[in-house]
Amino acid sequence: MSPFPDSERDALVATAHALADAAREATLAHFRADGLSADTKETSRFDPVTVADRASEERMRAILAERRPDDAILGEEFGPKPGTSGLTWVLDPIDGTRSYLSGTPTWGVLIALSDPTGPLFGLIDQPYIGERFAGGFGISEVTGPMGVRPLRARPARPLSEAILFTTFPEVGTEAEGAAFRRLSARTRLTRYGLDCYAYALVAAGQIDLVVEAGLQAYDVQAPIAVIEAAGGIVTDWEGRPAHQGGRVLAAANPKIHRAAMEALNG
Repeated sequence: MSPFPDSERDALVATAHALADAAREATLAHFRADGLSADTKETSRFDPVTVADRASEERMRAILAERRPDDAILGEEFGPKPGTSGLTWVLDPIDGTRSYLSGTPTWGVLIALSDPTGPLFGLIDQPYIGERFAGGFGISEVTGPMGVRPLRARPARPLSEAILFTTFPEVGTEAEGAAFRRLSARTRLTRYGLDCYAYALVAAGQIDLVVEAGLQAYDVQAPIAVIEAAGGIVTDWEGRPAHQGGRVLAAANPKIHRAAMEALNG
């Protein structure tokens, strides 16, 4: 049940979609464009940021300044902005900038509306494909080339039949990588590299598990809202809340979540 009156809930959902619409325009303006380059935010490894990342977040922040000036913002590119309403918009203007630079359509825009307990509503938007996954406030649906469809995570199945995703084969630290390999060895199929789109596939009932480490709040809050609205579960590797990031285990249902957690923890 929504903690807000219907009119306020509808306004919040409309604002989230307005943010996603603006981010679509900003990101598609540069996607697969000649001469697109990236700066790196770190010296020890390539952590890219492009003009599209910055433009996407700037446009979303401008909408929030007009529509929701009292809300806080946590964005990847421009940091936190304090608010007084108790609500925070958590923005990842391009999740999967490496994919974006490579021209693959598996990056996305992540938008979450959160309170201190975690995400209340989230969108995973893939602008190039034209798919938008929404979850929270009683909503669980994907809108895209195949129309509007409900989201429903997969029912329970043995771990030996599961499909597992992560973005990077190395996962995290050496110990985290070893834990992931233990889990991977027990599943039917392991695939790599989809960034936020893998979480959308959990909500859509296409895959069973996503396991990652080293995430930030803006990487995971929108996926949490979308997956939980579809009947899935997202925690850290020990079963605790994951909305601040870190080690994340997203699962289609509680049974396979328990099995995956046991494998990760040896």
